[in-house]
Amino acid sequence: MARGKLRIYLGAAPGVGKTVDMLSEARRRMERGTDVVIGVCEAHGRMYTAALMEGIEQVPLLEVTHRGAALRELDLDAVLARKPEVALVDELAHTNAPGTRNPKRWQDVDELLDAGIHVISTLNIQHLESLNDVVEAITGVRQQETVPDEVVRAADQIELVDMSPHALRRRLAHGNVYAADKVDAALSNYFREGNLSALRELSLLWLADRVEEGLDRYRADHDITESWPTRERVVVALAGGKEGRNLLRRAAQIASRGAGGELLALYVTPPDGLVDASLETLGELRELTTELGGTFHTVTGEDTAEAILDFARGVNARQIVIGTSRRPRWQAALFPGVGRRVVDASGEIDIHLVSHQLAGPRRGRLSIGPALGRRRTVLGWLVATAGVVALSALLDVIRSWHDLPLDVLLYLLLTVLAALAGGLGPALAAAVLGSLALNWFFTPPLYTLTIADSENLVVLLVYVAVALAVSSVVHLSERRAAAARAAQREAAALAKSAETLLAEHDQLPALLRQVVEFFNVDAAALARRRSVRDPWEVVAATDDFSVEQIATASVRAAVDDENTLVLVGRVLSGEDRRLVSAFASRAALILSRDLLEEQARRAGQLDKDNRARTALLAAVSHDLRTPLASIKAAASSLRQADVAFTAEDEASLLETIEDSTDQLTGLVANLLDMSRLQSGTVQAREDSLDIRDAVLGATRSLSEPHRVRILVEEDTPSVMADAGLLDRVLANILENALRHSPGRQEVLVRASSVAQRVQVRVIDRGVGVPDTAKEFIFAPFQRYGDAPRGTGVGLGLAVAKGLIEVMGGAIAAEDTPGGGLTIVLELRPAPGSSTGAEPRHVPVAADGDLA
Repeated sequence: MARGKLRIYLGAAPGVGKTVDMLSEARRRMERGTDVVIGVCEAHGRMYTAALMEGIEQVPLLEVTHRGAALRELDLDAVLARKPEVALVDELAHTNAPGTRNPKRWQDVDELLDAGIHVISTLNIQHLESLNDVVEAITGVRQQETVPDEVVRAADQIELVDMSPHALRRRLAHGNVYAADKVDAALSNYFREGNLSALRELSLLWLADRVEEGLDRYRADHDITESWPTRERVVVALAGGKEGRNLLRRAAQIASRGAGGELLALYVTPPDGLVDASLETLGELRELTTELGGTFHTVTGEDTAEAILDFARGVNARQIVIGTSRRPRWQAALFPGVGRRVVDASGEIDIHLVSHQLAGPRRGRLSIGPALGRRRTVLGWLVATAGVVALSALLDVIRSWHDLPLDVLLYLLLTVLAALAGGLGPALAAAVLGSLALNWFFTPPLYTLTIADSENLVVLLVYVAVALAVSSVVHLSERRAAAARAAQREAAALAKSAETLLAEHDQLPALLRQVVEFFNVDAAALARRRSVRDPWEVVAATDDFSVEQIATASVRAAVDDENTLVLVGRVLSGEDRRLVSAFASRAALILSRDLLEEQARRAGQLDKDNRARTALLAAVSHDLRTPLASIKAAASSLRQADVAFTAEDEASLLETIEDSTDQLTGLVANLLDMSRLQSGTVQAREDSLDIRDAVLGATRSLSEPHRVRILVEEDTPSVMADAGLLDRVLANILENALRHSPGRQEVLVRASSVAQRVQVRVIDRGVGVPDTAKEFIFAPFQRYGDAPRGTGVGLGLAVAKGLIEVMGGAIAAEDTPGGGLTIVLELRPAPGSSTGAEPRHVPVAADGDLA
């Protein structure tokens, strides 16, 4: 069975007429004899839409009950059983009610298509999954119902339903979209003219991309290689030189002449991967391409001109921008350059040859050899000069043992050796000197430059030609080998650098140490300067670096607009400077990563603060309202003149007011303490305190001080703590222990000296806390188990933890043997504290004094 076809009417905004177009298409097909039914379509009270639905068979909707409400959904089974030729399914992004077969309507449509039923549906641009974030940024409304892009892209036909913002707003004002009571809100919010214009452009661009995809598929299916002038695509061919900036700007101007123009920068690398261009320059060209709104592409090709044309035809480009040749005129005449070959084979593609400041013949000395080092260069010239002299003398001595062909081969060998040792320059010298020596010593007439035998002349000419050819090949091979060794050295250095940096927590100083070791310089630093008028600021540096060395530094490589990599010491070669750029790029990546980590940390802190504020509002809304309600109720009762209260009733009401006020005071105090802790403004004024007096003082503010039993060992020293902060810590912990101790059970406080620390253990016999939740109970706005009983906003233990840490102490939770929870406080002992020998029990009376 053939799969059905899907046609989607894509709306630029709600109300543009998607459903009307869908119904109109249905009527046109019905007039042609097509079997059409309505699977689901809502008129939403619009008379014109309802009139179009009349006369079209409607499959009864499926009624689903959800949370007491009756909902009507597409009856998928009924449509499949009816099996029409075409089914109308409105609102493709709709979410089905729980209880139906599929959670989303587009999944229902997929089943209909699998059954061979053609489907016509509707969708607004804001419901596409890939555009959800963009639409939210434009309209401020996040769409909860979305459709995956691949579902829409797979449609056989997509028709855009569009309307100008002014016309759509006029339709809304006339009541053709929403009811009258919703028009004003819609016009002032979602349907603002700016929103509608942005949505319209978004839909046009999205659909244009889909059309482009379809065109590419068509050209590929039909093997069409020539360019079709559908969209203004401009390819700019870059050679990796400084002239690339001019070419990019000129190409951007050409691309911007028409709407929808695209700029594509292209750099062709040889198959061996040996790139002569500067990595720093390529990075700058890549950044400039991005700034100009284009894309940067790198392809590999044996023939540069052919690679450029293949790429241009592959992206269906209409124009190619290429720089004029920088070679001498005689070379361009004998060997056509890349630009000329591109022009000759371009066909329908327009070629722009752009002149630049580097065009024309290069001036300067001819480089006839790679940078092989002083020792190898000297050796090459010795072979070319002294070697020729020595060989000539040797052959002159043993003249009777050889003839001219062997002489030619020996001098040719000497030329190859000179090329291997010193490059093309010594090889050319050896070829010239060797030809002269052969002519002078071994070609009749001897000791003259005259050649009597024409055959000998041919031999010498062949020798010179072969010598030049062989030396050129050897020279080119050496250049390639030198480039490969340099590339291998760079790759090994960068790979080692990356491997080492992965293990480093602080990567910037590690990178600078690598730079010093790799380039054998004295010092390295990353310096920052906002502008040329500002002084240099050292961001990171090795140990031997000072800011005064920046002015006399041997190397300064730009990292970004503000930061510079500075090397102090020896002067680097050209190859090393190229590698410095790679290290500078890595420094830029490290700075970007550090910036992103800092932003993530700040965002995390903001998120944490937002969660804390949300939890605070949720907690305060209940826990502060309860005591306020109690105070108001008690005070209102006391103010009633028509009710005679007994003395006991009045005392009870006054006690309620007092208890609720104390409760509010404690809540507000904890809130203020937590706020101070989060802002980092709490400072401890430490003094020597007796732990017995501190615990006893804290019990005076408790709701049930008589339930606290204190056991302090006699050898327990005084502690270093802030009296006010320690009182808050102990009061919060003791109140928490009393709240969670069942019945009238006592809470035991035991103080002792353990391992040069003073340990205070608050022991209760409550339900206890599992190990997985022992850290959780010290988080702000948390109450273990979220129990509804009791009061408080879940700040007591969090405040205690924050305050004890401010005083240099620690807090932890342990299980009480036999059941319950023990909160353990550790404090620093006061210097010179006296110790006793025996523990002492200190019971507490109801009034808070010692019994």
